[in-house]
Amino acid sequence: MNSSTEAPRLYPALRYRNAAKMIDWLCEAFGFSVRARYGEGDVVHHAELVFGSSMIMLGTVRDDDYGKMVGEPGSGGGKSIYIAVDDADAAYARAKEAGATIIQELTDRDYGSREFICRDPEGNVWSFGTYWPKTGEKA
Repeated sequence: MNSSTEAPRLYPALRYRNAAKMIDWLCEAFGFSVRARYGEGDVVHHAELVFGSSMIMLGTVRDDDYGKMVGEPGSGGGKSIYIAVDDADAAYARAKEAGATIIQELTDRDYGSREFICRDPEGNVWSFGTYWPKTGEKA
């Protein structure tokens, strides 16, 4: 793939106590637009907000496995970086070989992505998966 037309691969991921309210606030205050939003009522399971060609992903704080990995917002937690990869198994092998702490093994998601989650040596949370938002879109 030509690097000048490749979709971004790095996506900051945030958790908020009131993600529904924060989506409105981020759009109003910072100029984001809602690209996708999934959930029920005020609970946001996953949302994608775009700013130009860039995008963040976010959702409501939940006591699920991922929520336990990234922690609560405001305490230094509630955030991670997601990286879209072509081959999650190869990325997993490289990260593990380099000493990453695997906190969620390779998993096939119901939305078609193959993913794993790990911590770097200083404890930051990184997710890698084959789900690649914005691929095929013009920059």
